[in-house]
Amino acid sequence: MDTHVHVFTRALPLASGRRHSPTGDFTLDDLLAATAPHGVGEIVLVQPSFLGTDNGYLLATLARAPQRLRGIVVVAPNVDDDTLDAYGKAGVVGVRLNLIGRDPREVLAPPWTDLLGRVAARGWQIEIQAEGRDLPDLIDGLAPLGAPLVIDHFGRPDPRLGVADPGFRRLLAAGRDGPLYVKISGSYRCGGADATPYAGALLASLGPDRLLWGSDWPFTQFEAVRTYADGLAELRAWLSPAERAALAATSRRLFGFAL
Repeated sequence: MDTHVHVFTRALPLASGRRHSPTGDFTLDDLLAATAPHGVGEIVLVQPSFLGTDNGYLLATLARAPQRLRGIVVVAPNVDDDTLDAYGKAGVVGVRLNLIGRDPREVLAPPWTDLLGRVAARGWQIEIQAEGRDLPDLIDGLAPLGAPLVIDHFGRPDPRLGVADPGFRRLLAAGRDGPLYVKISGSYRCGGADATPYAGALLASLGPDRLLWGSDWPFTQFEAVRTYADGLAELRAWLSPAERAALAATSRRLFGFAL
């Protein structure tokens, strides 16, 4: 199971203030062509940051394979309950907070906390992409909501600090105390550092049942240097077959697939 991919085309409306723009088209057909040789079954679509809160393409893609796909959306804090309910019926199971380049304190106060309370009430997850230094405040501020917290890309520790990054250390501790999960995904987004020590520390502290694997396909901004097989090779190097089975069971449960 792959818990982190993106689908999009260059023809879609792009969000203002985006950090980058897509350079290609990556559709469900392209995704299935990439995953089929590796026997990947269930897949989670994550709304890319450059599409902002327009989740229309993600929802249309979910409708093409509802038994196999789930979605993580990006929404504004004033999104209404009817919209959230419609998203849930379409296969959405969480909301993503992409806080790269943003002040993380923004989501720790109204109206964001009001939204995230509604997310928690639906049993959805809160997915977070943030720099490692911001994780302590985010974990402490959002954990009381009771929603599962899913941290993207190893928690993005500072590559100069490695596993000694205070935010990464907080992540290791927090995962033992509540419903917190970490995606071992996007290793190439770790500032050029080898992600193997991060994977080892997370496995040792949290166990495989708190880890999720995602390919981060189509590897935006890294398309020329990454393949789908690369990510699977990392997963097999980091986790034993039994550990991968535990990870897969966690993924199916968390994203609402049959066990």
